Amino acid sequence: MSYVKQYYAKIQELLDLVLEEQEQLLDEAAQMMVKAVNEGRSLYLFGASHAGIVAEDAFYRAGGFALFNPIFSPALMLNVEPITLTSKVERLEGYGQILLHSKPVKAGDVIFIHSVSGRNPVAVDLAIAARQQGMKVISLTNVTYSKSVTSRHSSGKRLFEVSDLVIDNFGEPGDAAVSIQSLSQKVAPTSTIIGSFVIHSIVLQIITYLEESGSDVPIFRSANLDGGDDYNETMMRNYKQQIHYM
Repeated sequence: MSYVKQYYAKIQELLDLVLEEQEQLLDEAAQMMVKAVNEGRSLYLFGASHAGIVAEDAFYRAGGFALFNPIFSPALMLNVEPITLTSKVERLEGYGQILLHSKPVKAGDVIFIHSVSGRNPVAVDLAIAARQQGMKVISLTNVTYSKSVTSRHSSGKRLFEVSDLVIDNFGEPGDAAVSIQSLSQKVAPTSTIIGSFVIHSIVLQIITYLEESGSDVPIFRSANLDGGDDYNETMMRNYKQQIHYM
């Protein structure tokens, strides 16, 4: 089997596993977020470096849920130079607390944190600080991978140990999934594809609950379709108390 077909088969296997094993958890995450939205609370997304791609994928896009507020840091984005800075900053204890409190967070808000290994201080800090604030923490991580490594946080905790709800991406330790004949290092990570499936599946469940209750559904329209800009501007004004990225 070619490397490409091996990768495709692995992605299919993981998507099936997430849906079969964790559909209830995806639903619980959606219910948690819907409760926050209905109470006028805010929703936040975070991931460092490549884990942050999932937050970017769910934020400010056509067909995307408008009430997701990303927590971004220039030092943790993939356009920073030198790129090795991201690895150093996500290991900097205390930085996650600073990031959290740069937003108008309050009790009852919900934060979705993506960290594949779940061991680095920035994600653990965010989760601990969020719970101290009275927020709910949903984590997306690789539980098997995380259990195989030690925490880099002074608490000794990994992300799955400081979260209210844990969703497993079921990837391999190290994330890459395809064995290459001439290399000792596997290639082709799975966490980004699985992570995007997870967050957009949660959005679809959020929509289901909002529709069932007769509530408005704040979804972005494409800015490249006629009328899209006007629709989006009106929607963002209507939800300005829960949107903090404008």
